[in-house]
Amino acid sequence: MSSSEQQLDIETLTRTGLLLQLADPTLPIGGFNHSGGLETFVQQSVIHDAATLKSFVYTQLQQNWLHNDGAYVSLAFSASTEQNLDALVLLDKQIGAAKVARELRESSYKLGVRLLKIFAAHINSAIVTSYQTALAARQVRGFYPLVFGLLAAVMQLDKAATLQAFYYNAVVGLITNGVKLVPLSQIAGQEILIELHAAIAHAVKASMQPQLQQLSATTLATDIRAMQHERLYTRLYMS
Repeated sequence: MSSSEQQLDIETLTRTGLLLQLADPTLPIGGFNHSGGLETFVQQSVIHDAATLKSFVYTQLQQNWLHNDGAYVSLAFSASTEQNLDALVLLDKQIGAAKVARELRESSYKLGVRLLKIFAAHINSAIVTSYQTALAARQVRGFYPLVFGLLAAVMQLDKAATLQAFYYNAVVGLITNGVKLVPLSQIAGQEILIELHAAIAHAVKASMQPQLQQLSATTLATDIRAMQHERLYTRLYMS
């Protein structure tokens, strides 16, 4: 047996596997049914080629998710590590108020509840049990970024790796939907993803300690398109 094989840590590898599963875009929670307002942008021809799709995803990453969903993943991770249910309840109220578009708000807590259902039964954790009790009592709604951060924390995953996986999942989701909507080739989508890895890394670094004064700062164009999506004549996606 080589020295490198001897150094392999099964527990670490298992956690890596859990992180991969947690961030898997194919998880049966319905994420592929939501475009986050992207469908409206495409129908209005604001996004119409690879360059405009890349620009849109980059903007979401640096100006939206960084101060919204990504920040809430980070804060939920820290609160869960500290077994602080009160902080999670407060974060749930804050993120709910920040998601002004109904479709974005509803899609987030539906995804979160489904994600929790998949993993909670396999986790023995007081904070998860308390969060489930709060969910049953309707003290929280179970928004996806909060559940993602909660589960990652109780699985004892690395925080930076958790944030990278979360952003990667979000970027892949938008690119995949954009490729279908524009439409673009699968190769074009992969090229966009490759070009955004550095931006993902910068978002991870900035999200380790979110700037609370910028928490829930929004990109108005996305919120408006998400609201307009409810009344599109034809729709492929639920949001």
